[in-house]
Amino acid sequence: MASGLETLRQYTDPWEDYELLDAGGGRKLERFGDIVTIRPELQAYFRSGLDFTEWDQLADWEFVEKSNTKGHWKALKANAPEKWNMRFGTLTFTLEITKFKHVGIFPEQASNWKLIEAQMPVSGKFLNLFAYTGAASLAARQKGAEVIHVDSVRQLIGWAKENMEASGLEGIKWVLEDALKFAQREVKRGNKYNGIIMDPPAFGLGAKGEKWILENQLPVLMETAANLLSPGGFLVMNTYSPKTTLKDLERHATRFFGPRRKELTELWMKTKTGKELYYGNMLKVFA
Repeated sequence: MASGLETLRQYTDPWEDYELLDAGGGRKLERFGDIVTIRPELQAYFRSGLDFTEWDQLADWEFVEKSNTKGHWKALKANAPEKWNMRFGTLTFTLEITKFKHVGIFPEQASNWKLIEAQMPVSGKFLNLFAYTGAASLAARQKGAEVIHVDSVRQLIGWAKENMEASGLEGIKWVLEDALKFAQREVKRGNKYNGIIMDPPAFGLGAKGEKWILENQLPVLMETAANLLSPGGFLVMNTYSPKTTLKDLERHATRFFGPRRKELTELWMKTKTGKELYYGNMLKVFA
């Protein structure tokens, strides 16, 4: 790009317990451990590699979408389990079908878990904002880091605890709170982190009904993160909002992180049938 920031396509590879089998026609076919699911996917606007009759033969569950926010799971095989485990290296994740299309993990983030394992110093401090079910928290804790895991949904923190215990880990600090508000207080307290990861939602509602719109909050979120990052530390920020572009990330990163090394990437995965699926934009900062 004209500013000198490096723009890449970052591909997340499959692993033993996860494969993106196929995508197309507004859906994707995935294997999580022993369970295969069919889920809606807006980015899969192209034709699938396999016929959908083959998908139905392979899948255990399909999420049938009724609207952008509602739907239900349909069992395609008798006795399909509603809850099961999958692994990533030595980490274990408990997955389950929910009232939404998610099952408890974002597998495209696996490349970031590897980055955490490579970059996180032993006994360093790691902050996971909008932390969901805690895969990044587990990756950092496994390295021996002091981990602060922040999410505003009590059920998700409980799920993350279950993943920690299933992985044979302990000692993660759980914070049930609005991620931005917690981070802003950490700045006031003078705390710093060797590693920060955040995966903010495009849109949401707070506990008191306040609206969260990512493009409106992006500057203060990035400024707060810049103030929390230790010298020599790293930050990873993922965005899925179509209104938050690479140019937006570039502009704010240049403003708040100054001369620190930055990478702008698009996150992608390839299916077994050769299709390519886009999963949003990412900023990495290395202080």
